[in-house]
Amino acid sequence: MSVRSPRPTSLSSGLLQIAATLALCVGLVSCGKKDNTPDWDAPGGEAPKVSATAPSEPVEETPAAPLPTAIGETVSRESSSGGSLRFIAYNVENWLTMDRYVDDKLQRDKPKPDSEKKAAVKLLTKHKPDVIGVCEIGTAADLEEIRESLKAAGLDLPHSHYVGGTDPVRHLGLLSRFPILSTAKPAETEFSLNGTSFGINRGILDATVGVHGKPYRFIGVHLKSKRAIDEADQEEMRVHEARLLRRHVDSILKDDPQARLIVYGDFNDTRPTRTFKTITGSYNSPDYLTALPAKDSRGHAWTHHWAPHDIYSRIDFVTVSRALRQELDFKASHIIDDAEWDQASDHRPVLAIFR
Repeated sequence: MSVRSPRPTSLSSGLLQIAATLALCVGLVSCGKKDNTPDWDAPGGEAPKVSATAPSEPVEETPAAPLPTAIGETVSRESSSGGSLRFIAYNVENWLTMDRYVDDKLQRDKPKPDSEKKAAVKLLTKHKPDVIGVCEIGTAADLEEIRESLKAAGLDLPHSHYVGGTDPVRHLGLLSRFPILSTAKPAETEFSLNGTSFGINRGILDATVGVHGKPYRFIGVHLKSKRAIDEADQEEMRVHEARLLRRHVDSILKDDPQARLIVYGDFNDTRPTRTFKTITGSYNSPDYLTALPAKDSRGHAWTHHWAPHDIYSRIDFVTVSRALRQELDFKASHIIDDAEWDQASDHRPVLAIFR
């Protein structure tokens, strides 16, 4: 014998409808809930419709502390860091003479616009580095122009080093407040790919700076760009250049396992790539290079904006040998995100502070 449930009264039916409505509202709220992502101030002023930020990098050994949420707080944090050495790695975007488009017209043999130069100098002087590793500069005279411009703005970095590779246009430079004790060249600068011999495009900069009685050995690179060429695959070229860099690092650490190395530059590749992993080496190895997991004041990790495709990526890095890891101030080091960074370059500088 079956028992039929009593039909609900109008009062109980109303209560059920109210409960169902409340449940539906709660469900909609929970389904629509999003992670707390920081506001994105996109270069150019127009915020994207979605939070399409570059993926945060995995923190390696020492996590970076949360950074301030306002650009204005960056300076006060830096001034109180107490670091014994402030180093900036920076791609200054074609500080050289080249063919450029001005007002949508191609003009031959034009230097970097004065407005961009002034913006770069303003950014650098504001953050008061002791040493700057720059890439994408032209001649030695261009590096000297940067040095003189910084000095005129109040930042005197009298010591410099300049190197290049097979690329006749773009080179590497180092400017330092402290004396450069020595420089070196890698034993290997060429590689073979599919039967063709290539030289490393922009070379490998190697300079040791004496800071308060301690040596810091700076190894700078600017690896092959992502632009395709007919002669070889551009990604494979970067991997081979990374191998040359790693062999140079290994040779240094073989002779001196306690060498205090800072390996930095524009790798033109991101963390998951063979290029990056070739440079840093095996995590369990004593010769492993720790990459500074720097972020900007909003917690974003990208350093380069490719405007034609509107792509933000992290391709500029500062890495250190194990002997230097304990001196690196992970909390104070960061990606510089001054409001007018994009008027100077398509890259944002990385500031590393050593205690």
